[in-house]
Amino acid sequence: MYVPFENLPEESRVWIYQSNRKFSDVEIAEIENDLKAFLENWAAHGTSLEASYQLKYNRFIIIAVNQEVQAATGCSIDASVVFIQNLEKKYNVDLLDKMNVTFKQGEHIAHKPLLDFKKMVKEKSVTENTIVFNNLINNVQEFNESWEVPAMDSWHSRFF
Repeated sequence: MYVPFENLPEESRVWIYQSNRKFSDVEIAEIENDLKAFLENWAAHGTSLEASYQLKYNRFIIIAVNQEVQAATGCSIDASVVFIQNLEKKYNVDLLDKMNVTFKQGEHIAHKPLLDFKKMVKEKSVTENTIVFNNLINNVQEFNESWEVPAMDSWHSRFF
């Protein structure tokens, strides 16, 4: 069951998928329709999941589930991964590779393999104050407070 993102409790579980390229506005509209349709029918053991999504910067797909109503289970999580894999095929993008880093360079959103990001740190092209997207967050509260943070305040800090 789809609900507005802002109606989810802060403890709601979150999954973040980052694209290796920016989606066009047409693609975003299509993805939004597909997400709503998927979330309307998403269930765990036959019980509808109270879920929502956000699309950010034409690059990130954020899916959230209110675990207080019904927890996402192995099969329902698998279904969401299959949904994301289908988006990867449909739009020829990479959404599941966790070995990439996305960060801000001014108003531009940059997406680099982890090794390239490490080189940029050594070259001082990015600093501890560079805004990074911490896709390891687990719930809505962390998403709201700790998703877009200076590198020094996330797991990226180990590279400085």
